[in-house]
Amino acid sequence: MNKKFWVYIIQSEKGNRTYTGHTNDVDRRLNDHNRGKMSSTRPHRPLKLIYTEEFSSRSDAMIREKFLKSGKGREVRKELIKQYENK
Repeated sequence: MNKKFWVYIIQSEKGNRTYTGHTNDVDRRLNDHNRGKMSSTRPHRPLKLIYTEEFSSRSDAMIREKFLKSGKGREVRKELIKQYENK
């Protein structure tokens, strides 16, 4: 059985704040964020999922997450968010 991992971007429904992370279960992770289990997103609830990207290994997902949080990756992340907003 091949386990899948995802990089995800969630956005606060209160404002423009976003959070990027990785998981092996996107639905569970979004529910955890919305139930306040993560201190980093607790004050910004409710949150909605705006982007996912699938990977075949946790290490690949972690590399992509780290990139999206880096200097150059922030620009890529902004473009991904803009594509979501233009749908």
